[in-house]
Amino acid sequence: MCNIFRSLDKKTIRMILALAWPTMLEQLMQTAVQYIDTAMVGSLGTNAMAAVGATTTVGWLIGGMVSAWGVGFLSYIARACGAGDRDAAAKAAAQAVLVTAAMGLLFTGITLGLSGQIPVWMQVKEAIRPLASQYFFILYTPMLFRAATIIFGTVLRAAGDTKTPMKVGVFVNIINVVLNFLLIYPTRPLEVAGLSFTMPGAGLGIVGAAAASAIAVAVGGIYITVVLWRHPMLSPRGQRFRPDGEILRPTLRVAIPNMFQRFGTSLGYVAFAAMINALGEIATSAHTVANTVESLFYIPGYGMQTAAATLAGNAYGAKDPQRMKRLARMFIPIEVSLMVVSGTLLFLFAEPLVRLFSADEAVIVLGVTVLRMVAVSEPFYGFSIIVEGMMQGVGRTRLPFIFNVAGMWLVRIAGTWVCTTMLGLGLVSAWACMIAHNLLLFGLFLGCYIRGTWNPLQGMTPAEG
Repeated sequence: MCNIFRSLDKKTIRMILALAWPTMLEQLMQTAVQYIDTAMVGSLGTNAMAAVGATTTVGWLIGGMVSAWGVGFLSYIARACGAGDRDAAAKAAAQAVLVTAAMGLLFTGITLGLSGQIPVWMQVKEAIRPLASQYFFILYTPMLFRAATIIFGTVLRAAGDTKTPMKVGVFVNIINVVLNFLLIYPTRPLEVAGLSFTMPGAGLGIVGAAAASAIAVAVGGIYITVVLWRHPMLSPRGQRFRPDGEILRPTLRVAIPNMFQRFGTSLGYVAFAAMINALGEIATSAHTVANTVESLFYIPGYGMQTAAATLAGNAYGAKDPQRMKRLARMFIPIEVSLMVVSGTLLFLFAEPLVRLFSADEAVIVLGVTVLRMVAVSEPFYGFSIIVEGMMQGVGRTRLPFIFNVAGMWLVRIAGTWVCTTMLGLGLVSAWACMIAHNLLLFGLFLGCYIRGTWNPLQGMTPAEG
C-alpha cells in the first residue's frame, strides 16, 4: 500500500482533497446535527424516537428522486467545464432552475397529500401514527427549498465549487441546532460553566424538531439560490428559462437510470424499514440509532465520491484517457484506506456512540451488535461508491442502476423477508442481509472496473483524445 501511495501524483492528490474536504465537512456538519436531533428526540422516549425514525426511509426515497436530476446536471456541467465551454454550463444551470421548480412543487403536493397514509404503509404502531404523520408533514412542507438545496448544491460541485455548498450547509445546520433548543424543550433552568440562567423554550417536542428542520431547510434553499444566481460562471441570469432539449436530453439520459436506481433502492429502504418497524419499538429504535451512528462513518466515502464524479466528468469532457486512468488508480487506494480507518473506528466506538442516543439497554445492545457487524464491510462499500461516482461523472448510470436495484431487492429485501417473516429472526438478520447486499455490490463494481466498462475512454489513445 505504501508503494502505491508513493507513486501517486501529489498535485492530483491535492486537487482531489481540495474538492473532497468541503463536501466531507458539509456532511460532517449535517451528521453532527442529525446526532443532536436524534439525541434530543431520544430524550423524549423510545416512542418519540420510533415516530421520527419510522418515516426516515420515505424521506430518502423523495430525496433520491430529486438527487437523480442533480446527477444528470453534474455529468453535463462537469463535462462542459472539462471542455472549457462556460456558456453550456450556464445554460445547464438555467435548466436546473426549471427542473428544481417542477420537482419541488410536484413533491410538495405528493408528500403533504400522503402524510397521513405513510405511517400506515410503513407499519408504524397505531399509537404513534398521528405523531409520525404530523412530523412528516411539517418536515416536508418546504419541499421546494429542499429541492433547491439538493440540485443547486450538485450544480455548484459539478463546476468544482464544493466550498459554497459547504458554507450553506454549515449556516443551515447552525440555524437548525439553535431552533432545536428553542422549540423542542420547554422553558427551563440551565447551568453552563457555573452560570445559571433560564433557557426559553416552546416545549413542542417532536413537532418542534420538525419545525426547526423545516425552517432551516427553507433558509438554506433561499441562500443557495441567491449564491447560484450570483455565481461568476454558473449564474443563470440572462439565460432563457424555457425547456432546452439540447441540454435536457443528455441530462435525462444520465438522470433517468439514476432516478430509477434511487427509486428502486429507496423503495427497498422503505420496505426494509417497514419490515423492521413490524419487529417492534426496540428494533425500530435500535435501527434508527444505528443508521444515525453509521452515517458519520460514510462521510469519507461520499466526500470522495463527489470529487471522483467531478474529476472523471472533467477528464471525459477534455477527452483525456490518461487522466481518466490516473484518477481511477489514485482514488481507489485513497478511498479504501479511508474506509478501513472509518470501519475500525466504528467497531471500536460503537457502544459509546449508541449511548449518546438511547438509555434503553435493550436498544443499546442491539444497536452495538449491528454496527460492529457492518463496520467490517466498510472498505468494500467504499470501493463500490468510488467506481459508481466515476461512472456518474461520465454519464454511465445504467449499470449502477441494475447493480443497485438487483442487489437491493434480490438480496436485502428478499433475504430480510425470509429471515424476519418466515424464520422469525430479528434485526441482526436484517442487517446481515444488508451487509450481503454491500458485498455483492463490491463484487459487481470490481468486475466492472477490471473489465473497463466504467470508462468511456477505454482503448482511446492520447492522440485520439
